[in-house]
Amino acid sequence: MTLLEKIQNAGMSGQLMPTAVENLRLFLAAEMPTWALASMAELIEAGAWAELNDRFYAFLAFGTGGMRGRTIGKIITAAERGGTVPEAAPAHAAIGSNVLNDFTLIRAVVGLYRYTKKYRETCGDRSVLKFVIAHDVRHFSRHFCELAASTWVRLGGEAMIFDGPRPTPQLSFAVRALKAHAGVVITASHNPPHDNGFKAYFDDGAQVVPPHDQGIVDEVNAVPLAELRSFLSKDLARVMTLGRTADDDYLAAAATALLDADVIRRAKLKVVFTNIHGTGAVHSLPLLIHAGCDVSPVLEQLEFDARFPTVKSPNPENAEALAMGVTLAEKKEADVVLATDPDCDRMGVAVRNRAGKMELLTGNQIGSLLTEYRLAKYKELGLIPAAGSNRVAIVKTFVTTRLQDAIGEGHGVKVINTLTGFKWIAAKQRGYEEQMLKAVGDSVDVAALSFVDRAKLLQKHATFYAFGTEESYGYLPNDYLRDKDGNSACLMFAELCASLKERGVTVADYLDEIYLKYGFYLEGVINLYYEGASGNAKIKRILETYRASPPQAFGDVTVVKFEDFGRQDIRDADGELIPKQDLYFVTLSNGYSFAARGSGTEPKMKFYLFASAKVGSAAELPVVKTQTKAALNALIKLIETDAKLRAEG
Repeated sequence: MTLLEKIQNAGMSGQLMPTAVENLRLFLAAEMPTWALASMAELIEAGAWAELNDRFYAFLAFGTGGMRGRTIGKIITAAERGGTVPEAAPAHAAIGSNVLNDFTLIRAVVGLYRYTKKYRETCGDRSVLKFVIAHDVRHFSRHFCELAASTWVRLGGEAMIFDGPRPTPQLSFAVRALKAHAGVVITASHNPPHDNGFKAYFDDGAQVVPPHDQGIVDEVNAVPLAELRSFLSKDLARVMTLGRTADDDYLAAAATALLDADVIRRAKLKVVFTNIHGTGAVHSLPLLIHAGCDVSPVLEQLEFDARFPTVKSPNPENAEALAMGVTLAEKKEADVVLATDPDCDRMGVAVRNRAGKMELLTGNQIGSLLTEYRLAKYKELGLIPAAGSNRVAIVKTFVTTRLQDAIGEGHGVKVINTLTGFKWIAAKQRGYEEQMLKAVGDSVDVAALSFVDRAKLLQKHATFYAFGTEESYGYLPNDYLRDKDGNSACLMFAELCASLKERGVTVADYLDEIYLKYGFYLEGVINLYYEGASGNAKIKRILETYRASPPQAFGDVTVVKFEDFGRQDIRDADGELIPKQDLYFVTLSNGYSFAARGSGTEPKMKFYLFASAKVGSAAELPVVKTQTKAALNALIKLIETDAKLRAEG
């Protein structure tokens, strides 16, 4: 039998999904390179139907974080290995429609180019399209970066790349600074080593949102596989490599995160920093040192390494990923451990507790601490009114702690909740800026304004973005760029720690001050991982059954409100309609609540739980913490059990 006949037989017998059969047929008919055909043949001859289903059941699509997935298969074929030793990366990324490889990447670039060209032409702009690409340290990241640049230039555009790995926030900044029409970062953030990704950015330096995201997907889907072959060889002759100026400009923007530039030096803050083998060391280290920190890097994790060999996962929210940093902090008697993920858009920390031991904070706690500190500091500096203002906003996601809503309301500022993903926070920034520009017109050179003058203009004509945060360890101090920034976050948290050190209080003390002021808030999360084609079906079942048959109770706690963001019209604090999404928000009779959604960047179903309780006094706080934690843990078990039953159908 031919390969096509074997594929068709496997489809008829149920071993291959119908979509996998169709996509395999398309790839076989597209005149793939010899190694790609050999790889498919090897898997087909071996009857590796589960692997083929995972690789071919769909085409990678844009989610909340762009396009992300495996670039190395669970099974690595001899053709993909290409003679490399087992412990090294394969010579070729895995063949498939549902993996990030040369074909899906080129297809994405072609679709992005064509959509951008059509959009610019509708705006009356027929200039050559400028494109900036950055990449992290992952397997194939440099190759994918160069391939994307080569493809864009061949299509008729201009492409700019960096001379090595750079963080995601620098790409966001560079798109705006260089007046590019689009940008991309090749990264899979904190995913496992076998993954990589493609984050698409538009001309405002933010990840694409509707209608652009669906428009790009439509253009990508319209690109025939047969067209890709002409882009497979790289031509970098007309690709520009960005120099030192690009780094200096970004460093200057990141440094504006500091509100009190002297406190770090006065406090003699001792910092342990780890980039967990990623791009954080490029900018976080010099920023912290220049700010006056006594910095000790974790040397074992300092070098770029796509394997992330010292950790199970390069995720700064995990205790294991910060273990080396904590050990060094104990040895150096440091005040704080700061850690960034591979593309340095997220930051995790460990601080000394009252017993003098290092303790990790959650993303919700870090964001709440920074929100309270920065709003109070803005008032102290006279940047916002002492009584607050509805022309000042903090922007957060719906799945981020309600404590930040309470802090914002306590300071008298507007609290904007958005869908999950920092692109939605960036969309609010763009709206405020456009509103201001419409009011001032050409009378003011906005780009030349100082941060203080910009803050004043925004409060006069629109809304001043004071701070943005999401629970997944993402923070952005101001609107100089349009994505979360691990480099700026390191500076912000160092300033907070230095300020508290100068006061003679611990971070834990400050957090308790916040609880006594606003109430105790506690969060929990459930991550249900379902990989591959069968896993995707389970996630879909959970989402569909929540809509068709919403939960009524969990034990003795009943559901009092069920919000379906995919069907209901829900508006933010500005009165703007929230885009439709498969997100459910459930409010319970005990005052607790939770959100449920499928992850846009990983193969998992996520539940975010929120608990709160009033606190009468400092003496009462420990009891409130214990009781709330016990009640939340019990609820987590009930929600997880229900979800697993729904997944199985």
